[in-house]
Amino acid sequence: MVIRVAIIDDHDMFRAGVRASLNDQVNVVCEAANVDDAVIALHEHLPDVVLLDVHMPGGSGGGGAEVLTRCGDIVGGTRFLALSVSDAAEDVVAVIRAGARGYVTKNISGPELLDAIARVNGGDAVFSPRLAGFVLDAFGAQTQNTTATVDDDLDKLSAREQEVMRLIARGYTYREVAAELFISIKTVETHVSAVLRKLQLSSRHELTRWAAQRRLL
Repeated sequence: MVIRVAIIDDHDMFRAGVRASLNDQVNVVCEAANVDDAVIALHEHLPDVVLLDVHMPGGSGGGGAEVLTRCGDIVGGTRFLALSVSDAAEDVVAVIRAGARGYVTKNISGPELLDAIARVNGGDAVFSPRLAGFVLDAFGAQTQNTTATVDDDLDKLSAREQEVMRLIARGYTYREVAAELFISIKTVETHVSAVLRKLQLSSRHELTRWAAQRRLL
């Protein structure tokens, strides 16, 4: 069976280059250039493998990690492979914790990308050779650090603030959180401000990354 692939990246020329590199050996079933369009397209087409950029516009500012958290119901049946220029620890850890099966950089060759797609589709975890050791070290260290501190972090938040935190981190709008919890939008704003202050975060993007790293979504 031909592998069904989605390409999620905000650069038209890059998506075109990826399609050309894949050389018709996979079936590209959908593309998207921002977080919200990606979530809609992936739920509609349910591809086998998603090539996902880490830094994406739209949504709540969570980029590729936000796409993963908002597509949590299809992660597993659909495999996600991060494809990015970034090798920053925070980017790698965020998307892997959110559910990606691998992380490769954009200097990968066409044949190498096809091989990575096939391996991820088969259930393997795939990383660019120069990232493999770094990913294992960073992910292991992050796991140890966050496991030791996650309870202390959550203890800073009230039960209601924890509910609001999880919904906001999953990409809900303030209006959607208010409807879900039967509270006013103003109350949601107050809770979000308190959460960001207590966790010493500055934005919804940082909150999404913080929650994804601690498997709280």
